[in-house]
Amino acid sequence: MGADQVAVLARTCTGVRPGEAADAVDGLVPTAVAFPATVAEASDLLRAASDLGLAVLPRGTGTKLNWGVPPDRCDLVVDTTGLDRVVEHAAGDLVVRVQAGLAMAELATTLASAGQQLALDTPSTVSGPGSSAAEPPPPPAAAPSRTTGAAGDAVGTVGGVIATGSAGPRRLRYGAPRDLLIGITVVLADGTIASSGGKVVKNVAGYDLGKLFAGSQGTLGLIAEAVFRLHPLPQSSTYLTLTCPTGADAADRVRASIESQLVPSAAEIDRPTPTAPLSVGLLLEGSADALPERVARMRELLGPGTEARPEPPAWWGRRVTEPGGVGLRIAFPPGALATVLAAVDEAADAYSGAAGQGATVCPAVRGSAGVGVLEIGLDGGTVPDAVRSFVTALRRRLAAPPAWGELPGASVTVVRAPATVHNVVAPFGPISALDVMRAVKDQFDPGHRMSPGRFAGGI
Repeated sequence: MGADQVAVLARTCTGVRPGEAADAVDGLVPTAVAFPATVAEASDLLRAASDLGLAVLPRGTGTKLNWGVPPDRCDLVVDTTGLDRVVEHAAGDLVVRVQAGLAMAELATTLASAGQQLALDTPSTVSGPGSSAAEPPPPPAAAPSRTTGAAGDAVGTVGGVIATGSAGPRRLRYGAPRDLLIGITVVLADGTIASSGGKVVKNVAGYDLGKLFAGSQGTLGLIAEAVFRLHPLPQSSTYLTLTCPTGADAADRVRASIESQLVPSAAEIDRPTPTAPLSVGLLLEGSADALPERVARMRELLGPGTEARPEPPAWWGRRVTEPGGVGLRIAFPPGALATVLAAVDEAADAYSGAAGQGATVCPAVRGSAGVGVLEIGLDGGTVPDAVRSFVTALRRRLAAPPAWGELPGASVTVVRAPATVHNVVAPFGPISALDVMRAVKDQFDPGHRMSPGRFAGGI
């Protein structure tokens, strides 16, 4: 893309500049970065990019830009941080309509003033596999310049959270972005503006469009606006923690908590190394009058050693993968937690034993055990061949067809990794619905120009 093409883009959008090294996506520096200030500008911009045949990557604050597979091409980055307004907050209906570039921290502050929340406590601060303490999350950063761009708040923007399907510990009670999204406006690759859903919770028309874009990694179009269902802020909350000697013991405690009538909002686990004890953390929320009794009953249910505290443990809601490390996501039926933890240990042992003395894989485990989503972290010193062997062994162990009466298998996805790892490790395991995914991609982006190659099967 030459200067003439940049000039064409500049006629559609008030903020366009040449790409810089800081704008690189997995090593690919875009020729241009654009900062649309309105949905109409975004539409005109993508229409011009389509006419020029450019590959387009949406970007919010960039905190999750290294998630997924490196793109095949990166000609134009569309920075959404200029789309940063709360369009409408219908507090009486518990509904909010916002633009995609709005920082999650800013949205939280706005909603809190009305005693409400968007219950997506997205993981925000990196904590390495061996961390035993963590610093508090940083304060919200200043809004990025529309002409320069900058890293913003660590939890990112509304659009980035939707596009990555990111959710934190409380997904057990409230769900993921697709569960709270009741309306969405998107700009397709050819500039078409499409909307579905509405601002009333009972209106579910077009809700499937929101589900398609949730977790799509920017491969179907540009998310411009979103309408969310809200919840009241709880009057009080308490965290319960305990240490379990084995994965089976932890699985039993987690199962007992979520099957009880005490309604935990989150059930998390943390294990920094395969030989370390496994920490279990629960969150109870509710009215100030009723919560103490629920806490007492939960402590009795979980048994000796259970502690109650007003603040979360240091590892709560933090990424287990250290900078430069490898982050894997395992999705599984919650009842298979003990099997998954055993499989992680077996895969690590299999590589360490085969590779000889001194060569090891040391996976850290953290995540939402109550809903069956765990993050596996391998440190930055793990060689690519070791990662490949570990992932291959883990997939074989977890994806085996279940015997009669057993739970179905799990999926293992490489979420974050250096390019050297992506070169030797398939990011996704077997995908039965790949043909359907390709058909959806062809319908929404026939030219395959939106974040090309970033999703399963090279979509």
